[in-house]
Amino acid sequence: MIVTVFLGSLLGAMALGIPIAFSLLVSGMVLMYTMDIFDSQIMAQNLIDGADNFPLLAIPFFILAGELMNAGGISKRIINFAMALVGHIKGGLGYVAIIGSVMFAGLSGSAVADTAALGAILIPMMVAAGYNKNRSAGLIAAGGIIAPTIPPSIPMIIFGVTSGVSITKLFMAGIVPGLLLGVGLTVAWYLIVRKDNYKVFPKKSGKEILKASVQAIWALILPVIIIVGLRGGAFTPTEAAVVAAFYALFVGLVVYRELKLKDLYQVLVAAGKTTSVVMFLAAAALVSSWLITVANIPNELTNMLGPLMDNQLLLLMMINLVVFLVGTAMDLTPTILILTPVLMPIIDAAGIDPVLFGILFVLNCSIGLLTPPVGTVLNVAAGVGKLSMEDIMRGVWPFLLVEVIILLLLTLFPQIVLVPLDWFT
Repeated sequence: MIVTVFLGSLLGAMALGIPIAFSLLVSGMVLMYTMDIFDSQIMAQNLIDGADNFPLLAIPFFILAGELMNAGGISKRIINFAMALVGHIKGGLGYVAIIGSVMFAGLSGSAVADTAALGAILIPMMVAAGYNKNRSAGLIAAGGIIAPTIPPSIPMIIFGVTSGVSITKLFMAGIVPGLLLGVGLTVAWYLIVRKDNYKVFPKKSGKEILKASVQAIWALILPVIIIVGLRGGAFTPTEAAVVAAFYALFVGLVVYRELKLKDLYQVLVAAGKTTSVVMFLAAAALVSSWLITVANIPNELTNMLGPLMDNQLLLLMMINLVVFLVGTAMDLTPTILILTPVLMPIIDAAGIDPVLFGILFVLNCSIGLLTPPVGTVLNVAAGVGKLSMEDIMRGVWPFLLVEVIILLLLTLFPQIVLVPLDWFT
């Protein structure tokens, strides 16, 4: 009964076009009325507590770091570096997009930001070189969802805060799966374009490659600083975000000198707008999270899934299917905020490693960014490439299939996630 009330009120509010953050508050109020415990002060207090959280401070700083990187010329140099390495290979611009996606992922942690930045630069270049526009935009969209997996990942911060799982462990565990996504896309792109006749760029000399590497070195150093700092205990994920923002500011202003003081206002406004959306969602989700606990919804679901509790693989497969279906209709952040407090007690009861579940869950939610009708990253890539949803779906499906296969492989062989975790921690 309570589960039906919660889902019915949440989905009903969303169907009416109410923004997701407010839909969460609506479902919270309906739950409180149903349980006869409505109290506006409790709701207000939980709303405040949802945003008043030190680990969540990492989000605005990583978002700011991403904006500073784009404005300061770091993004452009990453693409130039990738072009110098693989631009001369058949289908080289596709490999540039994949390398760029992996490198951007280690800098910003935002799938939408990475897709927009790469798409704006590479889609026109790929079209001019004779590449299929649908396929090019689809590849860049698929590459964009590497960002939530490789540290610093904003969705992993949100999951870690909501679930109580170590954010540092999540960051370390995401490195190999993120790189595996890059390898999978590379193989898929090779198989797709091997028979095509695309324009090949001249091979760069050793001197030109060295020059591009030197220009990009400041961008390449940042992920190393973050990973080494977290691994060595020099700073927390929140402090790492501050380091990233300061580093990006320093490089843009002092090293590359493409970021001007007059540009900082627009950068701060853009970062502030994105942050406000995410933080309000986090605050509203805590209200629902508290009520989910009070209403004992996790125990109800645990009882429903009772026959699967003794078989971790079947349970994970069932949860993966549910999350995938939810991801087609809901964006990544609210999916994490809504489902984490519901699923974590089930994961704990089944004895599944919470870090493994976190990686699978975030990756699954990220894949939802590529599935219509919501598909935020899909919409961004379509907008940047000036494509219809139908056109970009034709281009993205082979890469989407590869990423679903990788999700299944990680589920079937959890040691891919857990064994490398021991190396980093």
